[in-house]
Amino acid sequence: MMDGTDNSVYFKNGFFVKVNDDRDPLFYMFDYGVRTDSINMEFQHFHDFYELYFLLDDQSSHIIEGDYFNLQRYDIVLLKPAYLHMTKYPKGESPKARLVVDFRIPDNLPGMEKSIKQLLSIFEEPIPIFRFKGEVRAKIINLFNEIYMLGVDRHTCRDLMIHCKFIEILWTILDNRKENCYAKKEITDTITQKVYEVTSYLHVHYPEEISLQAIAERFYVSPYYLSHQFKRVTGSNFVSYLQQIRIRNAQQLLLYTNKKIKDICEECGFSSFSQFNRVFSKFCHITPSLFRQNKEHKSEEILRSMDPERHAKATPSKALQSFDDYIAVKHKNELNQK
Repeated sequence: MMDGTDNSVYFKNGFFVKVNDDRDPLFYMFDYGVRTDSINMEFQHFHDFYELYFLLDDQSSHIIEGDYFNLQRYDIVLLKPAYLHMTKYPKGESPKARLVVDFRIPDNLPGMEKSIKQLLSIFEEPIPIFRFKGEVRAKIINLFNEIYMLGVDRHTCRDLMIHCKFIEILWTILDNRKENCYAKKEITDTITQKVYEVTSYLHVHYPEEISLQAIAERFYVSPYYLSHQFKRVTGSNFVSYLQQIRIRNAQQLLLYTNKKIKDICEECGFSSFSQFNRVFSKFCHITPSLFRQNKEHKSEEILRSMDPERHAKATPSKALQSFDDYIAVKHKNELNQK
C-alpha cells in the first residue's frame, strides 16, 4: 500500500482519506497524488475551506495572492479560505508527489472557541509556509503516517482519531512556529521578480483604476517591456490577469453577500456594468446573475473546474460558507495589508 518517491512518508498515488463532506461543518480530505506541469492552473483559485499542502518531492512553487514562493521537500503551505493561490510544477520534470489536506473545523465548539482560534492563527502568518527540521519534522511525518494507516485499516472510531491526529499536527506547527526556517528567496531573474511584485500589487489594488502605463511607471519599466515579460512569466496578458483577479473577488461577493450586482461591479474595479457582464461571461461562461442563483450547484462546479489539483472524488467547493465568514476573512486581509 505504500510507494512513491519518499521512504519516510507513507504514500500511494491516488489514495485518499475522507471524513464527511466538504459542505459539512467538520470535514477532512487527505489527497495523496503526483502532479506534473500538465495540471498547472492558468490562474489562481479559491475555496471556502482551509488547505494544507505538504510537498513530498524535491521542488515545486506556490503563488499566493500573486506572490511567488519556492518550495522544497517537506515544506508545508497553509492556505486560509478565500486566498487566491495555485501550485506550479516545473516544466518537463518528473511527476512530483504531494499531500493536500482540505479541511474545515467548527470554530464555535462550546468552551473551545479561543483554542481553535489560536490553533488556526498559523494560517494568518504573513508568509504561511513552514519548514522544519529534526524532531519537529519527524513528529509531523509520524502523525501523517498514523493518519494514513487509519485510512488504510479503517479502525474503530477512525474519523475521530483522524481528527485528533490532525489537530495535533496543527498544534505541533503552532507550538514550534519559532523554529520555522523557511525563508523566501528572491528570484535570480530580476525581471521575473519584478513581474511578481506587480502581480502582488494588483491583488491588493484591483478595486482601483489601473492601467499598464501607470503600473509601468510605478515599477520603473517601459510599458512595452512589462507587457511582454508579464505574458512570459504569468501566461496571461496584463489586462486578462487583472480581470481575473476582479472576477474571482466578484464571485465571492455574488455568492455570499446580498449586495446589488451593480455595487459588486464597482467594488471590484469594473468601469461599467456592461463591461462587468461581458468579462464575467467570458471567463465563467455564465452571467453574474445566473452565477449568483447557483442553480443545481452550477456555480460550485465552475469553482471546482478551476482547481485541477483537488482529488476527482472531492465534492464541488463553495467560495465561502457565509456572509459572516466572507466579512471576517476580508477584514483580516485588510488588517494584514495595513
